[in-house]
Amino acid sequence: MHFVRKGVLTPLLTIKPENQYVWFSISIFKSLDPLGLLSAIMASENARPIHAGPEDGWHGQVAPGTDFPPEAGRYHMYIGLFCPFAHRANLVRHLKGLTDIIDISVVRAYPKGDSKGWPGWKFPEDGIDEYPDATKDKLFGSKFLHEVYFKADAQYKGRYSVPAIWDRKTGTIVSNESSEIVRWMQTGFDELLPEAKRGDKFYPKRLRPLIDHHTKWIIRDLNTGVYKAGFAPDQATYDKNIVPVFAALNALEALVHQMGGPFILGDTLTELDILAYPTIVRFDVAYHQHFKCNLGSIRHDYPNLNEWLKNLYHNVPGFKDSTNFKHIKENYTKSHLDINPKGITPKGPYPDIERKPDLDFSKLRVGQIGMPEVLGYQKKIERGE
Repeated sequence: MHFVRKGVLTPLLTIKPENQYVWFSISIFKSLDPLGLLSAIMASENARPIHAGPEDGWHGQVAPGTDFPPEAGRYHMYIGLFCPFAHRANLVRHLKGLTDIIDISVVRAYPKGDSKGWPGWKFPEDGIDEYPDATKDKLFGSKFLHEVYFKADAQYKGRYSVPAIWDRKTGTIVSNESSEIVRWMQTGFDELLPEAKRGDKFYPKRLRPLIDHHTKWIIRDLNTGVYKAGFAPDQATYDKNIVPVFAALNALEALVHQMGGPFILGDTLTELDILAYPTIVRFDVAYHQHFKCNLGSIRHDYPNLNEWLKNLYHNVPGFKDSTNFKHIKENYTKSHLDINPKGITPKGPYPDIERKPDLDFSKLRVGQIGMPEVLGYQKKIERGE
C-alpha cells in the first residue's frame, strides 16, 4: 500500500493511529488539480529536495540531465502485486515497454506488519515462506523491505511502501511516490525506446483538460474512497463514506458510455484508465466484500465499466500481465485482521474477470446505483465540486 506522511504533495495521504486508517486530502489540492500541480513541481528539479530527511519520502525522477539519467539495467523497482498504487507504476512499466529496462522485486502479499507498519512487507525465503510470484530481494537479499529503505536513509521514519525505485549507481531510492512515477516514467526512458513507445501518450495535450478534471474526483472518491469506506471506524462513518464510491462509479459508467469506449475518453488510452483500472479490477474480488462496498458490483450493475474492464484485461497487453488475483485477494483478507479476523479468503467471484468483451458501447444501458444519496453526490461530481 502507498503510505506517506502528512504534508507531502501527493493526491493521497494515509496514517494509521490506533489500528484505524484515516484518510486526508491535502488542502492545496482543493484549489489546484493534482496532476497539473505535479507537472509544475516536476518542471523544476530544484522545486523540492529529492529527499528532505527522515520524515520525507523520495521525489526524484529519471530523465536526461538529472541526477538519474535513463540507463538500461540501472534502476530496480520494488512492488507488491496486491497494491493498487504499485500497480499503476508497474502498469506504465509494461505499457511503455520498460520490462527489460527496469527489473523488479516483488514482496509477499502478507503479512504487512503491526499497526505502525513494522516490520513491514516481507520477501519470501527459500523453503520457509515461499509464495507464488513473489521474489527474493534481487539486489540485496533483504528479508524485509524496510532494510532497503534504511540503506537509503538509516534514520528514515516513514512507511516502507511500494512502489519504490532504487538506483544501483548512486545507491539510493529515486522515488516512492506512485503518482509522480506514473507521470515521469512516461517520458523518462524515451531515448532508450523505439519511436512507437516514446512520448507521454497517456497524457496527450489535446486531452489534458479532461484528464485533469476527471482525475480529481477519481482519486478522491474512487481510488481513496474504497479505503475510506473499508476502514471506517464506526457505522456513521461508513454510511457517509460509501456514498462517494458509488457516485464515482455512476459518473464513470456514464462517462465511458458518453465517450463511446473502449477507453474512458473514447479511442485513446490515457492516465484515467491507468488510475481507474487498479481500483476497478479489485472491486468485485476484494472491495465488494472485504470493504463492504456492496451497494452494487461492476459485473452486475455497471455494463459499460464491465466491458471497459474486460477489454483492458483481455485485449490490451500489460493489463492482465500486471494483475495477480491471488496476491490481491490474499493481501486484503489476510492482512487486515481487524476486518477479517480469521483470515479466510473467499473463492469468488468466478471468474475473476468475465470473458468476451463487447466493444459496441452504444447498445449498452447506462448502469447506476439509484440510492438517493448516491445520485445526489453524483450530481456534485458532474458539477465539478
